[in-house]
Amino acid sequence: IGAVPKLRKQEFPERHMGLVPTPEHRWAKDSIESMATVIEHHIDMDVLIDIANQAPLFIPADAPDIRATNQRQLIAETHRLAPKIGIIRDTAFQFYYPENLEAITDAGAELTYFSPLETDTIPAVDGIYIGGGFPETHAEALAQNVRFRDSLKHLADGGLPIYAECGGLMYLGRELIMNENTYPMAGVLPISYDFSKRPQGHGYTSIAVEGNNPYFKIGSQHRGHEFHYSRVLAWDGEESALVFKMKRGAGIWNGRDGACYKNVLATYTHLHALGAPGWAAAIVRAALNYRRQSEQ
Repeated sequence: IGAVPKLRKQEFPERHMGLVPTPEHRWAKDSIESMATVIEHHIDMDVLIDIANQAPLFIPADAPDIRATNQRQLIAETHRLAPKIGIIRDTAFQFYYPENLEAITDAGAELTYFSPLETDTIPAVDGIYIGGGFPETHAEALAQNVRFRDSLKHLADGGLPIYAECGGLMYLGRELIMNENTYPMAGVLPISYDFSKRPQGHGYTSIAVEGNNPYFKIGSQHRGHEFHYSRVLAWDGEESALVFKMKRGAGIWNGRDGACYKNVLATYTHLHALGAPGWAAAIVRAALNYRRQSEQ
């Protein structure tokens, strides 16, 4: 069906973690058009699409059976009540698998997007999902938005369900230390970070859930990936608050990951919803419980 030849010139801007993400630069359109031209001349897209359409639907062996009565009841209830899940999404927090967001809406939640780079208030939500990204490139702006940081900590202290990955984990920590400067973050978790010129976690991960948390059953195992130049300079919490054991990968501290505080769970590991089929439903269920408790 063809092959992609070696490119004669570089039209894909890079930096320390690879390509510069599209939300951060305006020339993404030119890069995409350049690659489209290469594909048009060297790849038979009709054949490629035909091959892709012949692939069977992938359903993980441990996927929940939606025919089960309790699963049907959960879906019906969440769609009726439509809990609101806040997504912090901007140039600082931009890494989200689209399927993860789709899985949350499929489980019955309504998504609302907001950004600490654009507002100092948090809308009324029943839960928050903070994805990965580059808080280090926006550290000063994030630190200066004190009202947003304080509001996020207040909500976490009050039991708001929050799930965070990598960049989100860093934002929930105490501080980022870069170039001898200290940038305070939300302070939900007792973690300080600095940065290395070499990756501190890079590749596939395998985690075993060993501690109580709002989203995963003890004894379950999950596969994901991590890619970060940040490293934990200080962890001042109890080791029991790190509820994941790393069977493969670096994690947060001493071979462990998954920092848990009340209804907050933050991890360096990125999970994909198809590989963790109960994850989205757990987030929505936690949001639903939070709403009920708030209304009492």
